[in-house]
Amino acid sequence: MRTSKILSLFILPIILFSCKEKDRTEKQSVSEKVEIIEPNIDLKKIETDFIKWWTYYSSNISLSSNFIGLNEEADTIEKKQFLEKLITGNYIPLKIKSNTAIKTYKLFELDSNANKSIGKTIKNESLTSLKHFKMEGQELPKFEFIDLNGNHYTNENTKGKTIILKTWFINCKACVAEFPELNEFVEKYKQKNNIIFVSLALDTKSELESFLQKKEFEYQVVPNQKEFVRNLNLQTYPTHLIIDENGTIKKVVNKASEMIASFENLKELNEKIPPPPPL
Repeated sequence: MRTSKILSLFILPIILFSCKEKDRTEKQSVSEKVEIIEPNIDLKKIETDFIKWWTYYSSNISLSSNFIGLNEEADTIEKKQFLEKLITGNYIPLKIKSNTAIKTYKLFELDSNANKSIGKTIKNESLTSLKHFKMEGQELPKFEFIDLNGNHYTNENTKGKTIILKTWFINCKACVAEFPELNEFVEKYKQKNNIIFVSLALDTKSELESFLQKKEFEYQVVPNQKEFVRNLNLQTYPTHLIIDENGTIKKVVNKASEMIASFENLKELNEKIPPPPPL
């Protein structure tokens, strides 16, 4: 009973934090470019202790980021395949040191004596990451938003602009806790006229106006968005989406820090791409 209570205390922060894709030759060719070094962690020690595993996982693994995925045989596999293996609940991802700039994760099969909550949590985390990954590359559905200040947003009048979108609601502690971080993000890019910061809230206009008198939030806030968010099939809060100038979803994540890192990476990548030659 005491063990169950302790375990519950450590699972609770996870819940609060998220209010709730070659043939073998090609794989081997890619794998040979990766200098594989076994993880500097004792798998046997962390797979039987939920607290030790979660401490490791939350500090080293980001399934929403771009990474090189290796299966149990150390063959490179696509991200979709990597996540599909994880949702079985039979594997644990560990960070591997490599000679690449991109993070490398390798799958290890969980022992039959592993803490059952670890497999279940990995499965749940991976299901969310896989769902988000499948959204990337898709067009944002048709929308028409009016924020608390009367500003009007549609698919048409936002073309040519990057939209940073957040879903949230007033009583989501994790949603509100990241306001300061997001306010700094807005401050950094507020002079850029081609970036729009919009948040879709589930609450009513009056509730939001009252709440925002006490809490500073620099995003434009759109009330009553339960139906649109439900149609996006987003059930974890907060969720952040990066929409490019063509209305295509580029990234879907749950942490503000991961969204900001993804935005910076996409920005850096776009700046490195040379402009098309003149006609």
